[in-house]
Amino acid sequence: MHDSLASAPEPLSPGLKQRHLTMLGLGGVIGAGLFVGSGAGIAVAGPGIVVSYLIAGALAMLVMRMLGEMSAAMPASGAFSVHAERALGRWAGFSVGWLYWFLLVVVLAVEATGAAQIAHGWVPGVPQWGWVLVFMVVFTLANLAAVKNFGEFEFWFATLKVGAIVLFLVLGTLAIVGWLPDTDPVGLANLTGQGGFLPHGWSGVISGVLAVVFAFGGLEVVTIAAAESDDPARNVARAVRSAVWRILLFYVGSMLVIVTLLPWTSMRPGESPYVAVLDAIGVPAAGQIMNVVVFVALLSALNANLYGSSRMVFSLAERGEAPKGLLRVSGGGKAPGAKSAGVPRRAVLASVAFGFVSVLLNLKWPDSVFLYMLNAVGAVLLFVWALIAVSQLRLRRRIEREAPETLTLRMWGFPWLTWAALAAMGAVLVLMLTDDAARPQVLWSGAATGAVLLVAWIRELRTGRAPQT
Repeated sequence: MHDSLASAPEPLSPGLKQRHLTMLGLGGVIGAGLFVGSGAGIAVAGPGIVVSYLIAGALAMLVMRMLGEMSAAMPASGAFSVHAERALGRWAGFSVGWLYWFLLVVVLAVEATGAAQIAHGWVPGVPQWGWVLVFMVVFTLANLAAVKNFGEFEFWFATLKVGAIVLFLVLGTLAIVGWLPDTDPVGLANLTGQGGFLPHGWSGVISGVLAVVFAFGGLEVVTIAAAESDDPARNVARAVRSAVWRILLFYVGSMLVIVTLLPWTSMRPGESPYVAVLDAIGVPAAGQIMNVVVFVALLSALNANLYGSSRMVFSLAERGEAPKGLLRVSGGGKAPGAKSAGVPRRAVLASVAFGFVSVLLNLKWPDSVFLYMLNAVGAVLLFVWALIAVSQLRLRRRIEREAPETLTLRMWGFPWLTWAALAAMGAVLVLMLTDDAARPQVLWSGAATGAVLLVAWIRELRTGRAPQT
């Protein structure tokens, strides 16, 4: 374990600005899981999906606050992998870093394939695999160039997504109060009818939590990106503060508008409830408009995952937990003023290569080989979150003792809310084990986590558990 909390200078170029981080924090979590996947949650929870999102969002907010506290005090490109190593030892940093990398490069395949399906629908002359190739090449080039290119892509992607959500909330609220043409006030009929606010009771709310909690994944990338800004500690603190409450507003507000305007029984899993609402209030071409928004959301996630995976594996290489060859930085790390200096190009290419393999598996064997890979990362996010919480419990006391001036962002209600978040994660895992649809994800993810922990343990034995300096 590191003897000091001080961070070594990063060889990466500080090309990200505060606006990039703020929009990355806001947009990183607004994706297809919200625009399309929320329909499955509404189908099982009814109007109670609002409570489900409050619970899942509160958990995500707590995790983000813990991560923000540690990242503001000790900014690093490996973020929570570095924190886990400092708090618990090399095995923890190795395990959480490689698990998160695997999660990103597998999910990347879903996003690339989903975006390609939409583009193929618009331009049938180009085969789906052709679109995948185009997207992978474009975003690989963007990530191989200066980091500000990634920041600009994500800034505008996030701006469009946030704008779409705000416009949806405004139109939905006007429709609820009857201020749009050809609309009457809807009242509370859809919230209290069709079985009431909790038609399936609290078990429906819990099922809704299981359906939506993983939609909050993606927030973590902002703490990885903060290391490449000009003032990491201040910037990550501001990005976390601005992101958490706005995200709750977007998610919970959207669900409240949807279940107030439409009967929850009209929702179908796999169909976007946003399209249903826009159709109901008379927005022309609502389906195509939402297709564009989902398309942008998928490309945004693809871009962010390529970035996050490359920085995570670069950080692992820095600490001797990945091949040293991945440490090569463009410009030799000596010319920060150069146009594309400080970019870990080999780490980018390694992540893209594995991501491309995942895409090919998804196109060729979506229901067999790739399904097993997807199940293997299905619950990994919870394991990552749990290690973030445990790391924060260990590091907070140490930071207070050794460098209290770096605690510019503090976890609320420490340590009780950290323990409460850990208990909630444990409860979600137990509930997933009792759910027939979610159980394979827990078992496969548990096996993947066990395999990584076994490798970490063997590495510790081979090095004689020597502390890393």
